Amino acid sequence: MQALFLVLHKVEKLDDLLCALQDNGISGGTIIDSKGMLNTLKSNDSFIIESLRIFLEDPRESSKTLFFILDKKDVEKARKVIDETLGGINNPNTGIMFGIDLTFVDGLNGK
Repeated sequence: MQALFLVLHKVEKLDDLLCALQDNGISGGTIIDSKGMLNTLKSNDSFIIESLRIFLEDPRESSKTLFFILDKKDVEKARKVIDETLGGINNPNTGIMFGIDLTFVDGLNGK
């Protein structure tokens, strides 16, 4: 099994993405509101951050972090659906996706 993570910067695509995943048999994910380190530091009034702010501007206010516990056979399908629905995960300000092999999973119904 693998954990598939997606930090979604294009939060306006969330509903379309969830529907596309469900239509392709991918369900049971968890969604967490998230905020990048840069946006968190923007509220810090220190001189260093203030002086670097013009170089570090980030248009995203918030993100959504999604994760799924998937059988390895479903990982490629989920990645393809995510990439297609978002119009290309590698486009700027779209998101970051990665997977982690799991050594065990407890508590999933039917697994």
